[in-house]
Formats: sequence, structure tokens, C-alpha cells
Amino acid sequence: MPVITDSKYNPPFLLKSGQFQTVWPTLTRKVSGVKYSRERIDTPDGDFLDLDWSTQDSEQLVILLHGLEGSSNTHYMRGMAKAFYDESWDVLAMNFRGCSGEMNRLPRSYHSGATEDLRTVLEHVQGRHHYEVIVPVGFSLGGNLTLKYLGESGRELPEQVKAGVGISVPCDLADSSKQISEPQNYLYEKRFLLRLKRKIRLKAGMFPEDIDYDKVRRIKKLKEFDDLYTAPIHGFEDAQHYYAECSARRYLADIRCPTLILSAANDPILTEECYPFSEAEANTNITLEVPSYGGHVGFMSSGNSSRYWHEKRVTEYLKENEIL
Repeated sequence: MPVITDSKYNPPFLLKSGQFQTVWPTLTRKVSGVKYSRERIDTPDGDFLDLDWSTQDSEQLVILLHGLEGSSNTHYMRGMAKAFYDESWDVLAMNFRGCSGEMNRLPRSYHSGATEDLRTVLEHVQGRHHYEVIVPVGFSLGGNLTLKYLGESGRELPEQVKAGVGISVPCDLADSSKQISEPQNYLYEKRFLLRLKRKIRLKAGMFPEDIDYDKVRRIKKLKEFDDLYTAPIHGFEDAQHYYAECSARRYLADIRCPTLILSAANDPILTEECYPFSEAEANTNITLEVPSYGGHVGFMSSGNSSRYWHEKRVTEYLKENEIL
């Protein structure tokens, strides 16, 4: 609580289409002024994570988590990095396994519920830096992962983690998977599958005994990909088991820090089940804001503003909670 359905975001008529808001920034947005310094850390299971830092000796850190087949350089990651850096925060843009430009070492990859990697990053940060405030901000898949982590941690959340944010979050993975396979979302699904299959082809060359690329090659739906690769390689029985265990919605009741969930009502990838109204109403730590417009990680600003609306809203939310 609260649930905000009368959001202040009201873009001009030409920017109200959910499909347009989803596609146009991906094709056209360029964010300048973000400079990263890369650090590679090892994971407990023998893999690695590439972290891209933008620092200015701040005592506050935002950790950014991207969506499916994104990276630290995806436009929404760079946009949020710049927004926080301009507010005098340090920035850590996390690349999931295999998303930094180099294939990871193991047959496994990343997925919507891989909170162990976020924990590894937080332990690394806490061991080497002295931040008073840490806030994870996740987009889409990374938003689901962020919310799941906050709920799993509950009262055991590190004291430096003062808040969390999830943007365009598929809180119900099963429903979102069905939605992305609808005819109107054909291009999104095809784009994701092309990228995923390209990676799995490389992985199959590295681990032929673990991955049958011939089966993966014939996949036409994301759920099929999750059935054949994501679920079994990460220890789940099948896609439905993976979705049930990793959907953030089941963990929201246990969130114990101020948390903003920001998802547009016209997001073409989300369904009704992805908007956790009842959970937000029951948990005073959660603010669920559902603007009528914005698409999937869109929220474009009109005029000459280089900062998108959701970037302004996130920093505004943290100020309202005396965190920023």
C-alpha cells in the first residue's frame, strides 16, 4: 500500500500506444554521458559475473538489473544509470551470466529467479566498499528477480539495502509467458528466441553432453525454450515448475523495505495476473503504481527532456522515502 492508479504520467497522444512505447526507445534511444569501468568477480560455483561501475566516491549505490537478453548497455540501463549518477549516486550495472559480451563458463545461464547471483554481488560490494545505502532497481526479468530477492530475504535483508524497485515486472511468469506468445507479440518472441538460440548454439559446442542444440533449434515458443533448456539446466522439473517457483508475486508478502513496483496498464507483455494489487494493498512496504500508459519499459518523455518519466519517478520515490 498504496496502490496508485491515477499516476501523473500522461504522455501526448502520439506516445500513448503501448506497442510504440515498447519498440521505439529500443530502436532510437541513445544515452550519452555514461562511462563504465568493468570488474569481473567469480561466483561460488566457478562461474563469473561482469559488473560495470560508474562511481564518484558516493556513500549511496544503485544496482541495476536488466531484462531478458539485455546488458549494462541496454538503453534503459544507461538511462537509469545516468539518472542516479546525476543525483550523486554510484552505479553498478550488473550483467547476467552470458550477457556481458563473453559466454559464461558453465552450462547454466541466468533466469528470472536467479537471486543467488544478486546475493553474490551484494556480498562482494559489502566486503569491499562502505556504502550506507544500496538500492537494487530491476527491469522486466531483472525486476522479477529483484522483488523475489527482497521477499526471500525478508527480515534478513542486509541493513544497507534500504529500498528496491521493479519496473515492468512479469510478477506471474506463467501468464507473461502465455502473453508473449500471443499473435500481437510475435516480433518480441521471435527476437528473444533468435538471441537465445544463438547463445545456446555456442553453449552446445562447449557442453555437447549437457545441451541438445538440435532440439533447441526447432523451438518456436519461449515456453518451449524454458521447458527444454531454462528449467532442466537450472534444476526445475519443467517450465511450469520454474514459473511457479520463481514468480515474484508469491514472495511479495515478505518484503520488509520500501519497494516501488512500476508497471504500465498498457504493457503488451503483462497480463492481469502480473499486477499484484491485493499483495500491495496488504503490505505497507509496497507501492504499486500502474500508469495508464508506458508500454514495456517505455515511459518516454515528451519535449526535450533526456530523462524518461520512469527515471524521474524512481528518484522521486526514493526522495519521498528519505532515501535519496
